Formats: sequence, structure tokens, C-alpha cells
Amino acid sequence: MRRHGTEHDGRRRALLRAGLTALLGAIAPQAGAGPSRDSVRVDVRAHGARGDGRHDDTAAFQSAIDALPASGGTVVVAAGDYRIDPQRSLRLRSRMHLAMDAGTRLLAIPNPAARAYVLSLIGVDDVEVSGGRIVGDRDTHLGATGEWGHGVMVRGSSSVTLRDLHISRCWGDGISIGGDKAAGGRVTPSSDVLIANVRCIGNRRQGLTIGRSRRVRVRDCEFADTGGTLPGCGIDIEPDAGDSARDAVISGSFIHGNQGAGVQIYKRSAGVVLRGCTIEANRGHGVLVIGASDCTVVDNRIRRNALGGLSLRPGSDGVVVSLNEFVANGPARARGGKDGLRARQLSVAAEARAVRVDDDNRYSE
Repeated sequence: MRRHGTEHDGRRRALLRAGLTALLGAIAPQAGAGPSRDSVRVDVRAHGARGDGRHDDTAAFQSAIDALPASGGTVVVAAGDYRIDPQRSLRLRSRMHLAMDAGTRLLAIPNPAARAYVLSLIGVDDVEVSGGRIVGDRDTHLGATGEWGHGVMVRGSSSVTLRDLHISRCWGDGISIGGDKAAGGRVTPSSDVLIANVRCIGNRRQGLTIGRSRRVRVRDCEFADTGGTLPGCGIDIEPDAGDSARDAVISGSFIHGNQGAGVQIYKRSAGVVLRGCTIEANRGHGVLVIGASDCTVVDNRIRRNALGGLSLRPGSDGVVVSLNEFVANGPARARGGKDGLRARQLSVAAEARAVRVDDDNRYSE
């Protein structure tokens, strides 16, 4: 482990933050509807959706989605409570915007399935989902097995924007991003995914899973109170075998109160940046890195996490830790004493390679 940096003045800190902000802005996927979306608008109520919280509106929604021309358009959802069957799922199409009113709720119909998704994006391109709430069925689920009852499931899709959403009480993840595996075994990762101003609260497995993917951007979001089945993380970057998660940036987000780690970065993950986040009061570690490479943890507030602030496990390679504030992490009974202060906040396994921990990190009880 190498330690660098002796400057603590505000100018250095401001310059670094400004540089990172410019970099992240330059590489973030671009949101926004094209002209074809604005010119074609389909209302789900015109296709029979009632939004009364009693009737199954799945078929009406799918009819509205399927009514869009190949060139794309916008499906409009007025305020109301719409019951959706996750076993059938709403299958979104390329070049569409699902535009929900802030008063919209998509309510998952209770089901026994191990795998079921309210919104399904498989092999699509140029899709936006905005506004409203998705409420899962974890409190009324009819089965006891599985962990894949997701609010939004994205597989093998590109140029996807999820914004201004509230996703809660799902049997699995609030959002799951990953690759689509063809019959021959070839994996198509999801790419250029933007998640902005999204709250994932009280989901059972993860707030957000980032699996086999390229260029995922998460900004100004909240991931809280995840728990019920392992790993129980706010965000879990954990690609399945056969491909990797590369170039993911998580910025400006609040990650707290989760049963597992606030953020877990697992094997086959590379080029992950965690910047400007508040990660606190998680029952696992604030940030747990296991076998990931070329990661940057910079300018975060990592506080009061039960098992420790940041832990770099064996196999982690090329991790930079800079400008973070570590406060009162680790078991309360173990606190006290200058020698153990930093060890509880930040632990680096001897087998971790090329780790750089700068002197501008701050540690306090």
C-alpha cells in the first residue's frame, strides 16, 4: 500500500472535484426524447387502462406500448394506481418513452414466481422511463423461493434512461442491469445506461444490481433499507461469469440503512468510480471491494457503517482512495484508541495489489 499526497488546502480539493465533475459530465449517457417520441403519443387509458387499483391493467399497458410505430413514441400514463402482473411484465420497445405522471403507481400483482418483473427491457435500444412509482409485492408475495422479483429488469439493452422514479418493496431488486445471453452462449451486455434521481427503498435483495454492462451512470439517487435475502446491498456491482461490468460511475447518491454493504464491487468489475456519495448506517461495510480492478473511491462521506468503512479484499487490484471522510465506522465496542482508528475505517488485505491510499483521507470517531 502506498500513501501519497501532502496538500490539504481547499484549492487542491476544489480542482480535483471540478475535474471529476467535468469528466463525468462528458462521459455520461445523454437523456432526452427525440422528435419521433414527441410526435407520437399514446395514452394507456385510451387502450383500456383504468388506474383504479382494482383491475389488472397489464394488457392495456402492453396494447398501448405495442401501438407505437417502429419509429417510436411516448406512452403517457396519467396519475392513478395501475395493477401490473409481473409474471407477464410490461415489455418495453426500442425508441420509446414511458412517461408517467408523478402520481402514477404501478402496483405489482401478488404472485408466487421466483422470477417476475414489473418492467422488462430486453434487447432494446433508446428507451426512457420517467416519473411515478413502482411498488413490488414483497409484502404480499405468494411464494417463498427466488430473489429475482425486480421492479425494473434491463438485459442486453443500450441507451437506457431511468429517471425521477421511486421503486420500493420488490421481492428482488429495485433495478437490475445485466447482459442478455443468446442460445449459443454469447452475452450482450447492457450499455450506456443512465439512472438519475431514482429512489430504491425497502427492496428485498438489492436496491440496484449492476451486472454485465458497459458505461452505467448513477447520479443523485437514493438506495436505502434493502434487506430480506443476501447480499442485501444498496448497490451491488456483481457481473455473472462470462462477461464483466466495466466503466460504472456512481456519484452524488445517498446509500444508507441497508442490511449488507452500502456498495459492493465484486469480481469481474473494472473501472468503477464512486464519487461524492454519502454512505452511512449500513449494517455491513460502507464499501466492500472483492477482487475488482482499477476502481476509484473519491470524495465520499462514509459514516457509521457497522462492519467498517471501506474494505479491500484479496484480489482487488489498482484501487485509489482519496479525499474521503471516514467517521465512526466499525463495531462500537471496538472504538477508542488511536492505533485502531484507521484500521476500523479502512482495511486493505495484504493480497490486494497496487492500492493507493492518499493522505488527504480523514478519519474520526
